[in-house]
Amino acid sequence: MPDKFSKASEEEDLSRELPHYHGHRERLRARFREAGSEALSDYELLELVLFRAIPQRDVKPLAKELVRRFGSFAEVVAAPTSRLAEIKGIGEAVITELKIVHAAASRLARGQVQKRRVLSSWSSVLDYCRTAQAFAEREQFRVLFLDKRNQLIADELQQTGTVDHTPVYPREVVKRALELSATALILVHNHPSGDPMPSHADIEMTRTIIEVARPLGIAVHDHIIVGKQGHASLKGLKLI
Repeated sequence: MPDKFSKASEEEDLSRELPHYHGHRERLRARFREAGSEALSDYELLELVLFRAIPQRDVKPLAKELVRRFGSFAEVVAAPTSRLAEIKGIGEAVITELKIVHAAASRLARGQVQKRRVLSSWSSVLDYCRTAQAFAEREQFRVLFLDKRNQLIADELQQTGTVDHTPVYPREVVKRALELSATALILVHNHPSGDPMPSHADIEMTRTIIEVARPLGIAVHDHIIVGKQGHASLKGLKLI
């Protein structure tokens, strides 16, 4: 019969053989389970993601470097693949895990918008817009197409431009609304600079879309601009 003391000794020997970061990983997972994500800093939450991609290495230095480089957990998972690949220690496995997290967050936020009337769940719309494109490095112009009950018919990325400009064609936007039998639109685009305040060009473009859409019975509920520093609503600013 095995001696209980010899068994305890074997377990101690095994514990000593484990890498020094093994205990840290288990403690971090336990804190996440018991206290939730709010109890963890951005780099610690990022460590939990990196554990799966890098099972045999201490990932705390890499997690800290990613947050230092990009600014926050959200900005890390939304960062372009090309920029992530520039960082030492980042390979295909890590990039894949980060992009899975970003895709999951976007899908969850979009689900909150799809299952409700958009105008009665405005905070969900804003959360989705920020998750989808607030941290993109190029301007993106998105349109949410709504039916007569203000439920989402389609969410489409219409154009991707440069760091400070996206070409938008008002008649093409309205043509697409007619194809989808949409009766209302919410326009969305991002400012990679971080400042969400609308430019003169943003205001004029929005007013042009409104003028083209109105005779066809299509309303433009709002134009939302998102950035790292928050969001701006042209309707809220009384610009439309």
